[in-house]
Amino acid sequence: MTTDAWFAGVTSDESDGPDDTDEAVAHIREGRADAPADWPAQAVESGFAATEEEYYQKLRAATLAAARTAAAERERADDKQLVHAVRAMDDAERTANELAERLAEWAGTLFDDAGSGVGYARELAGREAETPAEQPVVSFAGRVADLADEADDLREFIERRAPDVAPNLAEMAGPVLAARLMSLAGGLDALAKKPSGTVQVLGAEDALFAHLAGRATSPKHGVIFTHEYVRGTRSEDRGSAARAFAGKLTLAARVDHYGDEFKQELHDDLRERIETIRARADEGDEDGGDDE
Repeated sequence: MTTDAWFAGVTSDESDGPDDTDEAVAHIREGRADAPADWPAQAVESGFAATEEEYYQKLRAATLAAARTAAAERERADDKQLVHAVRAMDDAERTANELAERLAEWAGTLFDDAGSGVGYARELAGREAETPAEQPVVSFAGRVADLADEADDLREFIERRAPDVAPNLAEMAGPVLAARLMSLAGGLDALAKKPSGTVQVLGAEDALFAHLAGRATSPKHGVIFTHEYVRGTRSEDRGSAARAFAGKLTLAARVDHYGDEFKQELHDDLRERIETIRARADEGDEDGGDDE
């Protein structure tokens, strides 16, 4: 029997799958054959399977186990952890803000100095309830504050980990926006494979679909609007800034995914490009105003 077979050296009994599942998974994921062969016949000849039908049953079990192992490894990958962290952070922040609104309404019925927002929740959580009616409100404030603190902890985790996972992307976009772009794309690998035009409008899917349906103009940017390079550029030039920014973000993601080295020239080129775009406003002022 050829040693190229995935079942070579794998023990087996009469069950549907191989006895040595880990070994079979390793062979399937890492092995290779120089040429195709009649694997079912060889499996029967070697005693790995009694019949070709049984061979296919064992092959199915082994390949499913290999797929599960690969999926589990991918979910444990660092970029996936950032994806989960930023989604959890956004959920925690949104929920804390919503609950803080509910708290403000409730507290307003009991306290003359009732405020609003997460800050007030933290303040109220530190009070001593003076009446039975105040006790659940103060307790609720503590829960809101805890959820907001959890969101802050998740942000700190993202800010620490993103530069290790994607150094160029984190430097260019900032750790949180870098993680959010990976989240919207489905991971660093998926982000690295997207064209810059898609990266430019990530997070603006509703507006993009409305445009494709003829109900709105094409969006100039998605979540990258939160970055100062786009948000801080005058509205007439934001489309150009968003295109330049998205183009460099795409390159940064590809370098991080395929090359794993920091490229300062990427960041210098982007900064110079944004400065050039923004200089148009100064030129317009010198000429006596905008072209509009």
